[in-house]
Amino acid sequence: MANWPVLSVTTFLPLVGVLFLAMLRQDEAGARNARWVALWSTLVTFGVSLNLVWRFDPSSPEFQFVEKQPWLAGFGTYHMGVDGISLPLVILTTAIMPICIAASWRAIKLRVREYMIAFLVLETLMIGTFSALDLVLFYLFFEGGLIPMFLIIGVWGGPRRVYASFKFFLYTLAGSVLMLLAIMAMYWQSGTTDITVLLRHAFPRDMQPWLWFAFFASFAVKMPMWPVHTWLPDAHVEAPTAGSVVLAAILLKMGGYGFLRFSLPMFPVASHDFAPLVFALSVIAIIYTSLVALVQQDMKKLIAYSSVAHMGFVTMGIFAATAQGVAGGIFQMVSHGVVSAALFLCVGVVYDRMHSREISTYGGLVNRMPVYAAVFLLFTMANVGLPGTSGFVGEFMTLLGTFKVNITVATLATLGVILSACYALWLYRKVVLGKLEKPALAHITDMGWREIAIFTPLIVLTLWLGFYPKPVLDMSASSVTALLDNYQRALAPKSAALVK
Repeated sequence: MANWPVLSVTTFLPLVGVLFLAMLRQDEAGARNARWVALWSTLVTFGVSLNLVWRFDPSSPEFQFVEKQPWLAGFGTYHMGVDGISLPLVILTTAIMPICIAASWRAIKLRVREYMIAFLVLETLMIGTFSALDLVLFYLFFEGGLIPMFLIIGVWGGPRRVYASFKFFLYTLAGSVLMLLAIMAMYWQSGTTDITVLLRHAFPRDMQPWLWFAFFASFAVKMPMWPVHTWLPDAHVEAPTAGSVVLAAILLKMGGYGFLRFSLPMFPVASHDFAPLVFALSVIAIIYTSLVALVQQDMKKLIAYSSVAHMGFVTMGIFAATAQGVAGGIFQMVSHGVVSAALFLCVGVVYDRMHSREISTYGGLVNRMPVYAAVFLLFTMANVGLPGTSGFVGEFMTLLGTFKVNITVATLATLGVILSACYALWLYRKVVLGKLEKPALAHITDMGWREIAIFTPLIVLTLWLGFYPKPVLDMSASSVTALLDNYQRALAPKSAALVK
């Protein structure tokens, strides 16, 4: 029993739920059953994924739960495995999905069965992206996630959903075409698509910049980094609440994961040479998008721009290539996954009642919704990076790691922390505080037991990781150390040449 393929089961278990959903009828009873099937599918998948945590050896930097089967003759194998970098993101994915299903319980009334199928297929593709150890398999999972997300925004989104879904699709696909060309070039040069082999393969120095830029084009759009971030606010605004949650919590992390899995270890010389470019783009993202967030009138758009700013800390920390920077980047991805998911859910709570995301619609909600006000305050503070919340740990570590490499970049990025306090507290004051003067809000009701149940695990995680970040940091420590050791070893000949 110890040898059962737990990773494949975790990855493809949601598709079993899809089979059950496909057999349901298109009526009210079918819609009700579809919700329960999807919820239980995601809960069971989460339960199975916890097996990975219990059996994972954090002291080993090697890939664990490895499964390898021949697949495409001579080009690509079914090769799966996780290490300390990918496992936190796999668990984040399986933990967030039941929350997405529960958040859609009453909000989605049209084509419920198809909506749930889209989410379950998306879950399989996201887990597969973080678990794939073959370039071809990774690319299929990575690109496949576009399709269900495209449908979630385009079918169940807001008034401009078609525009937003096509913009999302075209931006991400354009970057990924270059990555596909790079994958082909890597195969011709090395003779394999096995990621575990490629991590030890020394690509020629004149080839590394081209490969690095091809992968960077794809991952920068996915993060998204400035200036290819403009699809994200539109996608968030038009997506249903659960779509925004999964987009912010998980899909954005694929870019950061790609940098850690491919850019840094496979193209170390290019990563070192282009680190100043990444620092510049990260600082611009942190400061510029924070300023843009300050003038937003739509709650979702404001939080979307804050996501771009927070992802700037991740890219900055990763390319600082220090232990604190990389570990902080991984932790920030997990923390942002929890906090941003909660913030979009907070918007969803009031949107379900008032059908408006405009900040001007609200004001004085604390008088009618004290529980909501307290929950919203906690996640607003976590988004700002208040000590005691998970948001503080990730930002502090990335800034500390970057400070060791470039004091100017770290100092400028710190301005983003101040600006995040400005826009987050401004949003909270406008929506929650003050007098309840708008007649439309006179009968608004506080959060019910279902909504409280959805927020409870997110509250616990935010505070637990804020006071005790050790589990996530320990899980990734060995893998981060091995990554940076190999990175420094690859740069050693270049450093020696510069000394001469």
